[in-house]
Amino acid sequence: MTQNVITAKVPLEQRRKMIEFDRVHKYYGDYHALRGITATIREGEFFSLLGPSGCGKTTLLRTIAGFEDISSGSVLIDGKHMEDVPPNKRPTNMVFQSYAIFPHLSVGQNVGFGLRRDPRSEAEKAKAVEEALEMVGLKGYGARAAHALSGGQRQRVALARALILKPKVLLLDEPLSALDKKIREQMQIELIKLQREVGITFVLVTHDQEEALVMSDRIAVMFEGEIAQLADPETLYRRPASRRVADFIGVMNFLPAKVLGEGNGHVQLEVAGLGQVDVTDEQASAKPQGGEPAVGFRPETLTILYEGQTAQDRESPGVIDEVVYYGDMTYYDVKLDGVETPVRISMRNVFGRPVLDVGTQTRVAWSPGALVLFR
Repeated sequence: MTQNVITAKVPLEQRRKMIEFDRVHKYYGDYHALRGITATIREGEFFSLLGPSGCGKTTLLRTIAGFEDISSGSVLIDGKHMEDVPPNKRPTNMVFQSYAIFPHLSVGQNVGFGLRRDPRSEAEKAKAVEEALEMVGLKGYGARAAHALSGGQRQRVALARALILKPKVLLLDEPLSALDKKIREQMQIELIKLQREVGITFVLVTHDQEEALVMSDRIAVMFEGEIAQLADPETLYRRPASRRVADFIGVMNFLPAKVLGEGNGHVQLEVAGLGQVDVTDEQASAKPQGGEPAVGFRPETLTILYEGQTAQDRESPGVIDEVVYYGDMTYYDVKLDGVETPVRISMRNVFGRPVLDVGTQTRVAWSPGALVLFR
């Protein structure tokens, strides 16, 4: 707990480096799985590797654990090179997607499995098992049969079994993917709390964008063996570095744009459906793609104006093309004037606000500050 209190008070960028990748490459024959990965993960950080299937995120996680050798480059953990260090000698432990719970053992036996060769007495080991179970909210479950547990409980047993060995780094390989939506969301919050309590570095692999945004201090978005962007969740969501990252993280609307001029820290644009607008250089994507310019914006940054309402900044006319009702939210697809592809707008269903019908003529309020320029 002391480590966690200290870590919580130290800004992330000032904490010591826990994991360092330096130009890491990995080949499987002719297949280039990791392409020069360079990144640093800090002490006490909840770090996520996010990307589609086959992007290299699990391979990168396994290089930390020692289950995969690297072809070139280096991996350091707590300042020490991991070359030729076997998995069982590294200060890491992994929770697998399948949990790997032994069904013929009790919960306590599963949690204490890694202590078989520990020199401590049986009483000390039993105390450590109970402490680990209490840490994950399973106090008193030690004698229960492992096969009788729910999915969420098995996940907690796997966490307790990993944490009882007190690793410096806990590696999580899509540990929540087998759970249903409600349990998965509960476990996300519990994992965040647990990580704060134990104060060690967590590295999560996931393909679920929402999961990564909810749980992480920072996220590395990966495509085709490379890190496309590494940033905190808000930066990734609000200021994606490329159109590909923007399209992968959540929902992003795109409209064609034409650059009219630039200078003095601003870019003047003509945007289809929105008209002429200035954006700052900070709103332009950091990595020019060389394609046709476009602006992107999130569904919640636009607002449908009801009768009597006026826009605080800009507004554009449109027609509602589709309506999807989710209870707390309604998602509208709106065709702006002169744009064939509709934009997605999310509106919270507050009391007294009607759900509009398809075909309704409407006005859409927006702000230039919500736009991101990709080019």
